[in-house]
Amino acid sequence: MESKRQMKFHLLELALVLFFMKARASETFPKAQNVTWSSINFKSILTWSPEPTNYSYTVEFSELGQNRDRTPHCIRTMATECDLTAGLKNLKAHYSADILSEPMRGVSSDLVEFPHVRSEKFSPYYDTAIGRPEFKIEVSSDKRKTTLHVTDIPTALFNEDKKRLNIRDVFGDNLQYKVTYRKAKSTGKKEKISKSSIIELTDLDRGESYCFYVQAFLPFRALDKQHGEISNIQCSPEESPSIFEEYGVGVIVGAIVIIILAITAIIIVIVMCCRRRKRAENTGKEGLPLNVA
Repeated sequence: MESKRQMKFHLLELALVLFFMKARASETFPKAQNVTWSSINFKSILTWSPEPTNYSYTVEFSELGQNRDRTPHCIRTMATECDLTAGLKNLKAHYSADILSEPMRGVSSDLVEFPHVRSEKFSPYYDTAIGRPEFKIEVSSDKRKTTLHVTDIPTALFNEDKKRLNIRDVFGDNLQYKVTYRKAKSTGKKEKISKSSIIELTDLDRGESYCFYVQAFLPFRALDKQHGEISNIQCSPEESPSIFEEYGVGVIVGAIVIIILAITAIIIVIVMCCRRRKRAENTGKEGLPLNVA
């Protein structure tokens, strides 16, 4: 009976010691706050606050359910961000990260477990924001087709040959583009989604100026992460169509024929009037008496 009491007492002592050690650790090494993933075009950075004074931070990260890893430049650092782009090699995996509050470099501590905070899960493939694309406008010579040539945005990723990858290299056929367009003098908008980086539009009025903007579209993602950043707006030049484009060859030929017929009719009328006048003059002369010498 007495031994059980002593055991309970020792367990209580141990619990109190651990509690006060953790409280002391939290006071000495404050936990990180506001832990956030920031990622655009696959450049993925973990940020937090506050800036440390007499302590440092270490970042540990891993795929969910896997062993944790560290990156050398984020071990006992005084910074409040860590670039994990190179460490997140499986782009479609989901990752989490722990930020540990530890002593500064060269300083030891008796603590076994340091205060830490875990981030929300993050997947480069499904969560990175896609930036603003650039594009060029090409109008066909007959003004019947307008083509947008979109440049696939380069990412922060490289392949084994150290060649920079663009978003088409990463997403493949999953990458689409959404183009929104309107007449330059109107507010009514239309949209078109294209699986290609070359977008052809054939439903535009010839000679009209149209304004366009483009954004990446990833339909496999959650709704709030499907659209990339909107591009700068560009407008096609306004060109006055030629008379052949405006009315068509058939109408113009018909008009010319009508004009020729009208001119011919006028000429015929004039000729007939002149002949009648001459006849009338000749008839009058014949009816006059001859002068007698």
